[in-house]
Amino acid sequence: MCGIIGYKGRSNAIPLVIHGLKNLEYRGYDSSGIAYFNNGKINIYKKEGKIVNLESILPNDNSNLAIGHTRWATHGVANTINAHPHRQGKITLVHNGIIENYRELKEMLESNGYQFVSDTDTEIVAGLIDYYYNIEKDMVKALSHLRLIVRGSFALGILVDGDDHLYATRLKSPLIVGIGDDGLFIASDVPAILDYTKKYFLLDDYDICVIGDDYKVYNKKKLVNKEVLTFNDSIGSAQKDGYEHFMLKEIHEQPRVVENLISLILNTDTIKLSDYDNIQIVGCGSAYHTGLVGKYIIEKYLNIKTECFIASEYRYGKIFNTGKTLFVAISQSGETADTLASTIIAKEKGMHTLGIINTQGSSIARECDEVLYINAGIECAVATTKAYSLQALMFSLLVYKEIKDNNILEEYNKLPKELEKLLDKDYHNIVKKLYRHEDIFFIGRQNDYALCMEGSLKLKEISYLHSEAYAAGELKHGTISLIEEGTPVIAIVTDPNIAEKTISNIKETKARGAYVLLIIREDIEVNSDVYDDIIKVPNYSIFTNSLLVIEVLQMIAYYVALSRGCDIDKPRNLAKSVTVE
Repeated sequence: MCGIIGYKGRSNAIPLVIHGLKNLEYRGYDSSGIAYFNNGKINIYKKEGKIVNLESILPNDNSNLAIGHTRWATHGVANTINAHPHRQGKITLVHNGIIENYRELKEMLESNGYQFVSDTDTEIVAGLIDYYYNIEKDMVKALSHLRLIVRGSFALGILVDGDDHLYATRLKSPLIVGIGDDGLFIASDVPAILDYTKKYFLLDDYDICVIGDDYKVYNKKKLVNKEVLTFNDSIGSAQKDGYEHFMLKEIHEQPRVVENLISLILNTDTIKLSDYDNIQIVGCGSAYHTGLVGKYIIEKYLNIKTECFIASEYRYGKIFNTGKTLFVAISQSGETADTLASTIIAKEKGMHTLGIINTQGSSIARECDEVLYINAGIECAVATTKAYSLQALMFSLLVYKEIKDNNILEEYNKLPKELEKLLDKDYHNIVKKLYRHEDIFFIGRQNDYALCMEGSLKLKEISYLHSEAYAAGELKHGTISLIEEGTPVIAIVTDPNIAEKTISNIKETKARGAYVLLIIREDIEVNSDVYDDIIKVPNYSIFTNSLLVIEVLQMIAYYVALSRGCDIDKPRNLAKSVTVE
C-alpha cells in the first residue's frame, strides 16, 4: 500500500523520482523519502507528512540513480525515523508489503551485531540483505536468499554502496519495470512513470531485476525473458483536467466509461453464468458491495445460488465446493491481498475462477482462469467511484446476456445520458443539511441495502463523518434507538415490490424526528410527509438503477467532504491498493 519508484539513466534522477512519487501519493502519504547517488555516496532524505515536506529539505543535487517512497504506515507510527528509505550496512532500500516473520529475523540479525533504530519491518529486510550480501559478495545471490527465509510480501527497490546498479525484487506485492528513452524505472504502479514512458514489464514473484545501462532479470539465479507491455490509456487519465479533485473527475467520467463497457461486453463472448450450480463472489470494501449487487441480480434472474463474501473472512472460514462452482474475485487494483489469497484457495478447491478487474496483468488477473476487465482507466482518488460502478455493471451485463430482454437493452442505451443528468443536479441544498452532523444512517432493503452499504462507506471514507447502513427491516430490532430529533437518514427505495415495507420503516424514523433524504424510483408513489428532501431516479430496473443511485450517493459524499474541508483524494489512514492483509 506504499508507493515505490526508482530510476537509473542519463537524466537527473531526483526530479524524476519526486514527480513519480507525487503521482503515487494516493498509495500512501504518511511520509516520504528519497535515496540517491551523489559524489560516490548514497544520500538519504526523508520527512513525515506529504511529499511537499520532503521537497522542502532537498538540496540542489544531481544524480543518475535514485529510489523514492511514499508510505502508508504498517509497522511503526508515521514519523521521519520510520519513513523510507531504510539503510543497514551497505544496503539502502524502499519497501511495500509486510514481513510476517520480522521478529525472528530481527533476533537473528541482532545476534549477528545488527542494531535497528526504527519500528519498521523494512529496516530488518535491509539488514537481512546486507547480511547475505556480505557472505555472497553478489546481489543476485544475496536476494535469492529471500525466497527461503522471508514470509509475507514485499516489493523492494535497492541501492548498494559502491555499486551503480538499481536492484528490484518482489513477492505478492506489485512492481513493474518501465523502459524509457533516457533510462529505466521501477515503480509500484504505472501512473508513477506515465510522463516518461508507456512501455513496461511485470516482475513475477521472486524475480530479481538488475538495472544498469540495460536490464537483466533472474529467477532462481537463472536469466528469464520478460514480455514488454504498452499501457494503452492516456497520460491525461492521471491528471485532473480542470476538476478540483480526481474524485470529482472520475465521477464525471462514468457516463463515458459506462457506455464503453456496455458496448464492449455486449459485443464480446463472455463466460456463461448459468453453466454453474453455485457462484461464490469475493471482494473487499467497495468491491464486496458490488458483489452484493451481483448476488441479487444473479439469484433473481438466473436462479443460481450465489453467495458474497468479504475476502478476509472467506479465506479463514469453512469453504464449500458442491456441484459446479464459479468463484468470482473482484478487485480494482488486482493486487488486493486477501482477495488474491482467497482466489488461490478457491483454485486449490477445484473451483473455476473469474476475475473482474481493472488493472491488466495484475496478480489476481494472472491467477484467475478467466478475466473480465472493466477498463475504467486510471483511478487516482483513493475512494473508488467509476471502478465500483463498472464492476456492478459487469454483473448486470453478464446476466442480461443470458436473458436478452429488449427493455433492458433500451435502458443500457439511455443510461449514459441519465447519468449525465444526475451529474448536473444541484446537491448543495441537501449537503447543507448533512455536513455538520456527526452521525448519518442509510436504510434500504435487498439491493437497495447493498447500495446503502456503498453510500455509507463512501461518505465515511472521505468526509470522516460517522455513517452506518442498515437493512430497513432491522430498524426496530435496536437501531432505531439511535434516531433522535434531526438525525439524518438517507433512505433508498427502487424496488416497487418492497417499497411499501421500506416506506413504513422510513415513517418510523420520521416519527422520531429524523431528517429524511429519500432517493426513490420516480414511478413509486410516496406522500410528502415521509421525507424532507427527495431525489427521483428514472423508472429503470435493477440492471441499471444501481448505477444511477450510486452516482447520486457519490456526489453527496463528495460535496459533504468538500464542505467539511477534507482531503478528498487522499483521505486519512487510507490507501488505494491494499496489498497487505
